[in-house]
Amino acid sequence: MGGNLSAVAGVVSLVTALAAALWAALRLRGRRGIATATQRATYEVLHTAGLAAEPLRTGLHPAGAAKAVRHLRALVGAAGLALTDADTLLALDGRGGHHGDQLLAAARRVAETGRSTVLGESELHCDRVDCLVRGAVVAPLSADGRVVGALVAVADGPPAPGLVQATLETAHWAGNQLSLAELDSSRARLARAEIRALRAQISPHFIYNALTAIGSFVRTDPERARELILEFAEFTRYSFRAHGEFTTLAEELRSIDRYLTIERARFGDRLQVRLQIAPEVLPVTLPFLCLQPLVENAVRHGLSRKPGTGMVSIEARDAGAECHITVEDDGVGMDPATLTAGIAELTRAGSDPTDDPGQHVGLSNVDERLRSVFGDGFGLVVETGPGSGTKVSLRIPKFHPGVRAGA
Repeated sequence: MGGNLSAVAGVVSLVTALAAALWAALRLRGRRGIATATQRATYEVLHTAGLAAEPLRTGLHPAGAAKAVRHLRALVGAAGLALTDADTLLALDGRGGHHGDQLLAAARRVAETGRSTVLGESELHCDRVDCLVRGAVVAPLSADGRVVGALVAVADGPPAPGLVQATLETAHWAGNQLSLAELDSSRARLARAEIRALRAQISPHFIYNALTAIGSFVRTDPERARELILEFAEFTRYSFRAHGEFTTLAEELRSIDRYLTIERARFGDRLQVRLQIAPEVLPVTLPFLCLQPLVENAVRHGLSRKPGTGMVSIEARDAGAECHITVEDDGVGMDPATLTAGIAELTRAGSDPTDDPGQHVGLSNVDERLRSVFGDGFGLVVETGPGSGTKVSLRIPKFHPGVRAGA
């Protein structure tokens, strides 16, 4: 009896195990089948569009067109697909290569008129007996309101309404990507222009005064003069470097230290400097020439006009996901209303010649660049008043998409 019970128990255990395995397999199969055919199709379209968008976001040129055209053909569902600019067939995938001249001629007409067209077999005549091309749809590519090229879908039969609509919609989408590329390019040009504006603010008086200060040590302290020349050379090399919109806090502080070393040679004990920098924020990435103008303003517009000793304080604190930075001086300060008016009207005629607009330009430039990179919540905060000095505060996210040193 005991043997029979054992056998029954064994059979029950085996059945139970098989049932559990079957249930697990059914659940797994069910999970794999969660996505419907429509959802899978949507995923494929979005995935393909993403693959095409990346090269299009670099602009309309042969290299980007060659990478995008295969994915665009998949989106349209055409036998062949070509991308052109206003004058050149940039890339073609699939059928239609031997019709390149005819397709380009049609694309040029579309680029001139801004209106799409459908080509029939009579407009794509061919002597090749094995040619399968029977028509094409040519749609304009528009970026920032102007036609920059065309998208050409090649058909192996008379172009059906579905192909025409798919071509028009894909051309519209591709044009939006090219518009974003233009926007990215404009932002990059603006950033370079703003950096050039900051470089242009490196005062000729500072250069003259720095060289004069260095010259004063040539006879009395040649070694000091040599050190100052090297500091001046490194300062100008960093300020006029040709690459990278971003830098690290450590690099910016090194350049500021060189600037202050030169200024201390001029002012002597009149210029005092206090630094409080948390080591953990030194790798934080920030826009190039972001802090340096603030320190220059503190010296030029605060302490140089103050009798006696002046203090410049630079503090960088770790604030969790952010780095908080302040540049403060105990100089002459200014009326906040004057500062606001100066920033709002940088180029006004008839300005007081004793009121150097460089401070307004530097603050406005840095504020705009911070907001452009990190968002409107990351601009400058300026606290000042007549005889009360000036304190400029800013916040830098430790991590932000697309922001990295050397980029």
